[in-house]
Amino acid sequence: MSKFWIGDKKGTEDLGTADLKSLLQLYLLQDFQPRKLIMTEDNHAIGIDLGTTYSCVAAWQADHVEILVNDHGNRTTRSYVTFTDSKRLVGDEAFNQVGRFPANSIFDAKRLIGRRFNEETVQKDVKCWPFKVIEGPADKPLIVVNHKGEEKKFAAEDISSMVLAKMREIAESYLCSKISAKNAVITVPSYFNDSQRQATIEAGKLAGLNVLRIINEPTAAAIAYGIDKKAGWFNKRNVMIFDWGGGTLDVSLLTIGNGVFDVKATAGDTHLGGEDLDNRMVNYCVEEFKTKQNVDIGGNAKALRKAKTACEKAKKALSFSFDTDIEIDSWYKGEDFHTTFTRDKFEELSMDIFNKCMEPVNKCLEDAKMDISEVDDVVLVGGSSRIPKVQELLQEVFKGKELCKSINPDEAVAYGAAVQAASLSGNVTGKLQDFTLLDVTPLSLGLELVKHDSSELYMNVVIPRNSRIPVSKTTHVTTVDDYQESVTFSIYEGESKVAKNNNFLGEFTLHGIPPAPKGVPKFTVYFDMDANGVLSVSAEDMSTRQKKGIKIKRDRTK
Repeated sequence: MSKFWIGDKKGTEDLGTADLKSLLQLYLLQDFQPRKLIMTEDNHAIGIDLGTTYSCVAAWQADHVEILVNDHGNRTTRSYVTFTDSKRLVGDEAFNQVGRFPANSIFDAKRLIGRRFNEETVQKDVKCWPFKVIEGPADKPLIVVNHKGEEKKFAAEDISSMVLAKMREIAESYLCSKISAKNAVITVPSYFNDSQRQATIEAGKLAGLNVLRIINEPTAAAIAYGIDKKAGWFNKRNVMIFDWGGGTLDVSLLTIGNGVFDVKATAGDTHLGGEDLDNRMVNYCVEEFKTKQNVDIGGNAKALRKAKTACEKAKKALSFSFDTDIEIDSWYKGEDFHTTFTRDKFEELSMDIFNKCMEPVNKCLEDAKMDISEVDDVVLVGGSSRIPKVQELLQEVFKGKELCKSINPDEAVAYGAAVQAASLSGNVTGKLQDFTLLDVTPLSLGLELVKHDSSELYMNVVIPRNSRIPVSKTTHVTTVDDYQESVTFSIYEGESKVAKNNNFLGEFTLHGIPPAPKGVPKFTVYFDMDANGVLSVSAEDMSTRQKKGIKIKRDRTK
């Protein structure tokens, strides 16, 4: 609802962008002199799908979700940031300048956020990117650009904050208002660990947003599907969301019905997406050019950028045709490149990636203890889910079941996030007032312990993955050395049996333990995770009743 003053008359109208423009035109074109025209701050909460290659923003408007259009007329916006000689561009404008500034055009920031520089996946990506990434303090990857004659370094959350700020700007422009308290729900891959989630929240803060909640992308897509089909308020249905985008794969299995969206299990890969397919095609073209021209252009940033743009376009075309041409004019030293790329060749190059996509599907079914015959709908989300071979493999898993393509795969996640944002801010009416989301923890949580028969450190799982939240669990531990006076409790998340291979969340130490032989002191450790994803861990010395703990915020900023 927009409030305004015109002349001496006060009014309240539902003003959209077109209405406001008409009002302003009336003012400019006619002899009409309003004394005041003041837009007030509306109580909007937005949903943002912060994607690897594209981002999308949506808002709840008059009992429906509106996907907000950017200044180029597009409903999705490129997750690109380009630094020119004089200014910084974000979104579609940034993408349009990548040919001129390949080393200063940043994309795939989501693949770096919350990660360590020396991780294998990061090192693999660095070799494919035209921009420079270096190791910063505490093994943090930093992106290096030249801007206004200076070398500048940015963390991945800095770049993501610029994209989020662009999403906020689109919302403010489209809604003709400033978003109240900059409230937003931001989506993340379901398999994002705590570091990646916290870094995303930090990016939101840097963008001037108040992050109401971080929710999982497939869960958001399930909300969109349930509302679109009205399945959430009629008969219960078991729905699998297959969400494959530019950088990540998420699979979630939910039961939806009677206004309840109940996540049964989730699985995924935070480093598997359409970008990997693009890179395979680029490498193929580089090798073809090397064979024909006897020149290796693998290290040429501008040439790789040209190839990536051409290969991404060809990949999309192969979802609808059986062959396409890849043409790159003046690829290197005036030499053009041309090759005909068939769908068969594309599938041959990427078959291992496609097969890898089915692993989370089977894992999700196994964790949910659900047979394929019990799954009512398999819903496709994300741009990469359009690939025919992926759809074919999915149908094989589900014995020929027809796949659901009824919702827009590029917009569904933002749609669901907007519904959750409206629900959290109290802006929904009707059946959505009964909207309930029951989620799970995607990764196992536990303590680092020492095996009794060796000095090897392992993770003792206290809360298994896919446990319904809120959840409370306890475990009992003891000392490993004689006459210990303190014990440190280190908390991890992940699926590796070796603690150091998992994600470290934090630790605390219990002091003042009465000296005793090893194995005698007894401690009870409590793990509590609330509905907002805030994990609290505490330990109690059973002999002295001394207690200490730590709170780890996972999905909220406060």
